[in-house]
Formats: sequence, C-alpha cells, structure tokens
Amino acid sequence: MPLLIENGEIVTADSRQRADIYIEDEQITRIGRDLEVPPGTEVIDAAGKYVFPGFIDPHVHIHLPFMGTFAKDSHETGSKAAVIGGTTTYIEMCCPNRNDDVLEGYQLWKGMAEGKSVCDYSFHMAVPKFDPKTEGQLREIVADGIASFKVFLAYKNFFGVGDEELYQTLRLAKELGVITTAHCENAELVAQLQPRILEQGMTGPEGHEPSRPESVEAEGTHRFATFLENTGATGYVVHLSCVPALNAAMAAKSRGVPIFVEVVIPHLLLDKSWAERPNFEGAKYVMSPPLRDRRNQPVLWEGVKRGFVDTVATDHCPFDLEQKDMGRGDFTKIPNGMPAIEDRVNLLWTYGVSRGGLDIHRFVDAASTRAAKLFGLFPQKGTIAVGSDADLVIYDPNWRGKCSVETQHMNNDYNAFEGFELDGRPAVVTVRGRIAARDGEFVGEPGRGRLLRREPAYF
Repeated sequence: MPLLIENGEIVTADSRQRADIYIEDEQITRIGRDLEVPPGTEVIDAAGKYVFPGFIDPHVHIHLPFMGTFAKDSHETGSKAAVIGGTTTYIEMCCPNRNDDVLEGYQLWKGMAEGKSVCDYSFHMAVPKFDPKTEGQLREIVADGIASFKVFLAYKNFFGVGDEELYQTLRLAKELGVITTAHCENAELVAQLQPRILEQGMTGPEGHEPSRPESVEAEGTHRFATFLENTGATGYVVHLSCVPALNAAMAAKSRGVPIFVEVVIPHLLLDKSWAERPNFEGAKYVMSPPLRDRRNQPVLWEGVKRGFVDTVATDHCPFDLEQKDMGRGDFTKIPNGMPAIEDRVNLLWTYGVSRGGLDIHRFVDAASTRAAKLFGLFPQKGTIAVGSDADLVIYDPNWRGKCSVETQHMNNDYNAFEGFELDGRPAVVTVRGRIAARDGEFVGEPGRGRLLRREPAYF
C-alpha cells in the first residue's frame, strides 16, 4: 500500500524543509507540498514532528562468541530493539577468531541473520589472521557485497592480528577499495598490564580501565594510522574513547592520512566511575576500550559537533548479569560489552541536540548520513530523496521518558543508561516504506530485513 507522510519537517544532513513524502514500492517517489495521491493511500500526519532519514548504527555485535559465552541478543530481538529506537540499518561485526576459517565464519554470520532481522543490515568482515587462504577468501567475500574489513589490534591470540598481518590486510584493502575498521589498542601492553593489576589486588571491574590505559589506545591509533599512511589504505577507528587517541587520529588526518573516527554513546555519557561501582555493580559497564575519565567527554562531544568525529555508534554487545559474573574475582574474565542499540538515537538527541548544542544537521550526519557514505550505502540509505529507500523516522521531540530495563526490548537484564532522561523518541518508524514501529512498540513484519550489497568505494 502506498504511504504519505504529511505536515512534517524533513531534516537531513544538509537541508531542512516542510514538505510531504510519498512512498511506493519501498522507495520515496515524490517530495513536495499538497501532493495528489491515489485513493487507498495510507496517511500519517507528522505535524509537530521531525522526519529524519532512518538512522544507521555502523558498529553492532549481535551474534558474538566471546570469552566462553555468547552475546544475548538474536537478530530478531536486536533488530526489533534497533527499529523501535529509530535505527533502520545496522552493520554487524562478523568476528571469527584466529582458530576459525574466515570464509566459514562469514557464512555462519550470514546464516544467523538471514530471515531473522526486521530491518536491513550488512557486515564488516573481521580479518583475524592472514594465512595462505585468507586473501582468496576475502576477495570472495568482497565480491559478495561486503565492502569493509575489521581488524583488532587487541585481544592477543584470539581476534588480534600482528603487524605483518595488518600490513597484508591493508594492502589488499587498498587494492579492493574497501575501508578497514580497527579496534585500536596495543595488545601486548594489555597482556602485560593485566596480570600486574591483578597482582596489586585490583581484581574487580575497577581494574579494567587501568589495564588498558589511554596511552595504550593512543599507541594503537597512532600505529594504525602509520600503517594506513604506508599502504595508502583508508581506515576507520571504532569506539575511540579518549583525547590522546583522538589527537593521534587528528595528527594523521592533518598529514593527509585517510582516517575516520567513530565514538560510541557509552563513551559520551558514562565515565569510568560507573565501572568502579561496588558489589560488582561495575561489571555492567566493562567494555573495551574502557569507560574513561570524564575529562575526555567534553572533547569527544566537541569532536562530534565539529565533525572531527565522523559517526556516533553503539558497539552494542549485550551480556547479562550471570555472564558478567564469570569475571567475579578476575576482571579479565568479565565479558566485554553493554546493550545500547535501542537507546543511541534518543540519547544522542537528548544530550546532544536538546541539551548540548549539537546542530540538528550534524546529528543526522553523525547518526546516519556519514556512515552511509563511508560504507557504501548512500544515497540508498542515509538521506531523504526521491529514489532512496523509504527508511524514515518520524520523531516526536515533545515526548518525555527515561531509559529503563522495564521498557526496553533488547534481550538483556539491565539497561546501561537506567534512569537517564529522554527528551524525545520516534513516533513512527518505517522500513522500506512499511511501518515497523509506533510509539515504542514493534508493529512490523518479522524477517523482512535484507542483507545489503555494498560496492567498494575505491578510496
């Protein structure tokens, strides 16, 4: 059935207008005032609301075997939570480890999502090793429509790659025109620091941040940038958490290195004191890179506002309290990650646009458009234009509420932002022209999401 969204204020990364949007065959076909539409068209009145392009989360873990357990969301629960929160496309980290076959890992992740996700999705293909089979397998995966790699400069002997493997991966990425995302820490330093922290008697969650200090992340960011500079590849630093790492990335950018930066919503709003909470409460907030000293947050926010930070993602990776308890008495065994995919957009709106001076166009850019451009989805996704997919968020800035485990749809037994006030939420969310969420509840079609084919950008 055709759909008309009328009386809303359309806001994209670079424009703002009051106009109606007509949708048919899953795409936007007309934008204008007083559009004539055929009988039987469904009409949504968006008066008093913004109409944003569907938001894109470029850093998500749904299926993730990690530290002897599995992330709690399924593609069904994770995608429903995403859509309710305004995210209509996500890019999942496909993360086989060094003991796995890369191509088999890719097929496993594809199979886990197929027919389950309620919105569109893609993958970043992790490269946990570079053995004689890897190059051919990666070429096959890129030919299948995956236009980004992922490397870990952390998690030694599990996900992490050495310098030679990093160099080989980036040379291939340059040849194929794909962008390489990177978790930037110094794996060897972390491996050496962790037992020292434990020996000092700091065995609880409060030991996590000192075992991966800011200098370790800054070194990893600098090293990644150096390899980009010497291979000509394009890179994207995921979940950058601190000023020294941002300085390393900006220094590289000033030299002409093609490097882009992502921050995640936990690093913007939570500081390391949350992971220092007593009675093992801090385990909820263990992630890597860790939550940092709050002095970093104003600088990261300023980076978002000025565009030095390109995107705001989540690193959504839910583990429940029973799983976190695996690390009681030894913080190195606490599964890293927290849930955020449902709350990202509302938190960024509230503490960025509504209360923090973030420009509304930069909000759209950071939460949707920039990711679409970097990862080969624009203008199919990330904007509101004739011919684009009709992924739309009708946003009500007058709604008031709070984050809570009691109302969330993420499959997790806590909310990392419990009690945080919210100054708005999506009233209606469409996925390719069909209503998927309304007023905080999923009302769409199960399994309608599709794996997006992305073309290499040839940076």
